[in-house]
Amino acid sequence: MKEIPKSCNARSKECEGIASASVLRHQELYKRSIDDADAFWSEQARRYLTWDKEWDFVLRFDQDEANVAWFGGGRLNASFNCLDRHLDTRKNTIAYLWEGDDPTESRAVTYGELHASVSRLSAVLKSRGVRKGDRVIIYLPVIVELAVAMLACARIGAVHCAVFSGLSGEALAARIRNLGARVVITADAGRKAGKIVPLKPNVDEAVARSGEVETVIVFSRCGLRLNLTPPREIWWHEAVADTALPEEIPPEPMEAEDPLFILFAGGAVGKPRALVHTHGGFLLWAAMTSHLTFDLREGTTSWCTSDLAWIRGHTMSVYGPLLNGVSVVLFEGEPSHPDYGRCWSIVEKYRVDVFATEPTTLRVLASEGSGQIDKHDLSSLKILGSSGEPLPPEIWSWYDHFVGHDRCPIIDSWWQTESGGPMLTPLPRVGPQKPGSVSFPFFGVEPLILDLDTGEATRFPNQEGVFFIGRPWPGMARTIFRDHATYREDYFGPVSGMFSTGDGARRDEDGFYWMTGRIDDVIKAAGHRIGAWEVESALIAHAAVSEATVVGYPHPIKGQGLYAFVTLNSGVSASDDLKAELSEFLNTKIGYTAIPDVIQWAGALPKTKGGKILRRLLQKIAAGRVDDLGDLTTVANPQAVEALIRDRTGLADSPTAPSAG
Repeated sequence: MKEIPKSCNARSKECEGIASASVLRHQELYKRSIDDADAFWSEQARRYLTWDKEWDFVLRFDQDEANVAWFGGGRLNASFNCLDRHLDTRKNTIAYLWEGDDPTESRAVTYGELHASVSRLSAVLKSRGVRKGDRVIIYLPVIVELAVAMLACARIGAVHCAVFSGLSGEALAARIRNLGARVVITADAGRKAGKIVPLKPNVDEAVARSGEVETVIVFSRCGLRLNLTPPREIWWHEAVADTALPEEIPPEPMEAEDPLFILFAGGAVGKPRALVHTHGGFLLWAAMTSHLTFDLREGTTSWCTSDLAWIRGHTMSVYGPLLNGVSVVLFEGEPSHPDYGRCWSIVEKYRVDVFATEPTTLRVLASEGSGQIDKHDLSSLKILGSSGEPLPPEIWSWYDHFVGHDRCPIIDSWWQTESGGPMLTPLPRVGPQKPGSVSFPFFGVEPLILDLDTGEATRFPNQEGVFFIGRPWPGMARTIFRDHATYREDYFGPVSGMFSTGDGARRDEDGFYWMTGRIDDVIKAAGHRIGAWEVESALIAHAAVSEATVVGYPHPIKGQGLYAFVTLNSGVSASDDLKAELSEFLNTKIGYTAIPDVIQWAGALPKTKGGKILRRLLQKIAAGRVDDLGDLTTVANPQAVEALIRDRTGLADSPTAPSAG
């Protein structure tokens, strides 16, 4: 990465000299969002959304049962708010600018065209018996039809669950069973880095495993010749062309607390959780956070590179921008294909105003230097964004200087699948910024950092602790599907009345917040939340494996990588071929995101005298922090620690970047 001028590591006086009135206004509004919350949120709900019926109350919160309800009694429809209400003024405005993996493939879809496509697919779903409350699995690449499917479900009151197309058939089957889904929407294949990636075989496997699916709608993305099995399987294009279907499906009025969508995310022990987001609260949070963090206004073109199957895609590429009536870029491919200038060529081609991505992508692009950037006109850019994991100050500065040319605010936000949208974030041109910090809480967010040892609120600047949210906010996930007891115990159990994020944080002397990473056993690698439990369970299911522990370690590109300590069964020989076999096994069981960057053979894993594996000790060994292991008197088998340190040294090229095994 090219050296960054020192002058770029801080905002210029012109940028920092924000009009004090703007800062004061923000402080006043934030204070009101805390002190007069009902009035504040009522105003925002009327401003950002169109309601069929206004609410009877703004918020009810049962702390003991962790039951949260926003805008109770209110009714609205997500599809109407994203599409119908814009048609009088934006029918011919571009909603989506789609860029294929192949640079020669692209298309533009207006709000009018998007509305028509959503109506046709919702008619197909209704004709197949899909009703309000039914769960629909969407397993598609990043194409416009993924957004169409989401909005079609929302239009008729079905609950959509988008599943990342990189997951395996077995992982897809588990999600189908968990939700009791009877409908799957998929494609023949997708395209990545110049290759066709088949999807229908994974769906076939999942359907065979689950035994519950009654309808499979297949979009022909790559023109593969598939033999579908009627009446269960139907081609998308044939289904929507049925002249017997009505042209217009009226949007179903939904209660504010009715489920809108479900997303699976790794939980505190790694088992994927079906997090439920609701209509009223999520839609308001998505509309408001996307508008204020990215300054979305008439004529804006916004591009968030996250896959639509993740929460950032839901909030920043579907609901948030469409609620605000702006244009959105969707990109099917990889930022490195056909070269590392692909992102910048897309920015130039579509005159993108807002560009947001993950730190992992920025690390990759920064490692290539600025040569590709210099070939493209990025003068349209006004705001840059980053979220998904902590953004290192050096990457922040590279982003600021080489991409933003020292003139674009960087919106480095912290949020989770559970939060529905940004929780800690700067706002464009409202106050100064610090590279690497996520700045301040968004409206209505009341953060609290508790000391790990005492359980009390931190008292000193830069004192690290566990990050909690002190009150409910509209966009929060309401429950885990069919498992509210776990939701209550894990998110509100640690401290009554407070939401536990599972992340660590600190607050500096100027009040800026800094996130320090996960404190539980979820690993965030390349923007993907990966449950250690799920990967470990899959490894142990292999006939050769006796025990396995998976931890995160510092990775120069991904931020965090997966490091697996594996103990083999007696009589099994360790080899590189077995490592490759285990990697392929995980790819089949879960998906490629679960493949460890490093597999280290472990004759034994360090445990307490009670038999508990010392995960934190393994994290330090994986990170190469062998001089900082702490008190080892609780280790029942200290010789195992010595062996792991010795063998790990043989794997590593450097203390912080083990070479892939």
